[in-house]
Amino acid sequence: MGLDQPCRTCGTVHFTTDHASFLQTMPQDPVDMVDDLVKMGLYKENQLRAADAVNAYELRKALFLKRVGRNDPQRERLILALCKQAGGLENAFAAAFGPQAGLFFADSIRNSGATRREFLRNMAVGAALVTLASCAGGSGPGEEAAEAPIDTSNLEKTDIRVGFIPITCATPIIMSEPLGFYERYGFNATTVRMPSWGAVRDSAIAGELDAYHMLAPMPIAMTLGMGSPSFGVRLASIQNINGQAITIAERHRGNVNGPEDFRGFVIGVPFPYSMHNLLIRYYLASGGLNPDTDVQIRPVPPPDSIAQLIAGDIDAMLMPDPFNQRAVFEEAGFIHMLTKDLWDGHPCCAFTASDTWMEAHPNAFRALNKAIIEAAGYARNPANRAEIAAAISGRAYLNQPPEVVEAVLTGNFEDGQGNTQSVPDRIDFDPYPWQSFAKWISSQLLRWDIQGEGRVADIINDDTFTSIGEDIFLTDLARELAQELGQNPPTETSREEQLAFDTFDPADPGAYVQSQLDQFGI
Repeated sequence: MGLDQPCRTCGTVHFTTDHASFLQTMPQDPVDMVDDLVKMGLYKENQLRAADAVNAYELRKALFLKRVGRNDPQRERLILALCKQAGGLENAFAAAFGPQAGLFFADSIRNSGATRREFLRNMAVGAALVTLASCAGGSGPGEEAAEAPIDTSNLEKTDIRVGFIPITCATPIIMSEPLGFYERYGFNATTVRMPSWGAVRDSAIAGELDAYHMLAPMPIAMTLGMGSPSFGVRLASIQNINGQAITIAERHRGNVNGPEDFRGFVIGVPFPYSMHNLLIRYYLASGGLNPDTDVQIRPVPPPDSIAQLIAGDIDAMLMPDPFNQRAVFEEAGFIHMLTKDLWDGHPCCAFTASDTWMEAHPNAFRALNKAIIEAAGYARNPANRAEIAAAISGRAYLNQPPEVVEAVLTGNFEDGQGNTQSVPDRIDFDPYPWQSFAKWISSQLLRWDIQGEGRVADIINDDTFTSIGEDIFLTDLARELAQELGQNPPTETSREEQLAFDTFDPADPGAYVQSQLDQFGI
């Protein structure tokens, strides 16, 4: 047979014997094939971890909606062809990843007229649908990293572990693993899901991990020895602003209109030293309720909140998302109020590290903080929210239905009261740690003497408001890193904060607390 004659196996022009030789070199096991793709550089380790984290429900939905195609006609045609060959959508996943995978790949090989490398390059799309769903298409962070390599030679440590609580507040910390931001800055990073904020605090004190997702008040409380032995922690950057809600159990529907209607309620918050505790107290006091006597405020780990709402252990909660939206999804409760309506732009969670870790790893700390600030900038763009929701919804991260996470991140959601709402900044991502945030938090720890047994006034007062913020909130460093990234951070360190019922002047936090006592009597 001449070179102008078609191969008897596949019909394209090459020697049939060459086709047979090609088949002999092809891996017959899909695991071996993926190993080949990794060696060729078509997959990155973080993409494989992302693929492993996403559940079958997300895969089916992503494939069905052709989101994996990213509006690329060639990519979509390949995905659809693979599904057709496998006998339909469900069979596609069984064929690609289940017991029949070997037969499916072998059949694909026999019908391919491509060279070995061309075949592998095409199969990269079909063999990693999960990776496509979370990482493919456009000019994502991975492609930008290839265009702008970063010098990572001075890092004191590259294998790092970062603790997080599975809530959307942790989006920049979580997404930096599957979307490659840690890798871009030279880290082989693993995010570690923690069960509660108490566990986060205790783990940090024990030095078990390298860095942590914490509630914004926690570094202040831990450093000052409130609720635990004094242990120095620095707040490197803010993870999110807004992003919380007051959710009420379904059994109270129609009975709650304002803060005065919470009298006698048991209310769940994630931790005593949280914006949630401070904001629910702020709200209740505006209605004349004493948060320490007229209601019970109880610490509840966010993952336990829905079960406690259903069981009747709590009547309401001020919790981070996605648990407010999950309560609506499960018909366990309804959203009474978003916290952005109490204070638009309020901080919630933060990226933190201990003094000892920072001192031992100054370059790694700086690079890690920069990676997360860059991730926050990526998350702030509404166009990226659906992609991020797909990347962080899986079992290794939030372990939530993707539509619940997407409703939170996009701000298009059902509130459980029969309304469909569109609030694009229901949650937002601004990493700048304003000093006025630190001063407001300190003022409210003082106002309520949170677990202080009367001692908070000895620690937080007019003489210490400024030094506490400057020592713990690393505002200048966050600005410097953001500027290096081409972001446009504020040049000021403090600003007036406009809340629903008053205005906070950071120049005089003590006077602000007194004005609250005068206005609300509490």
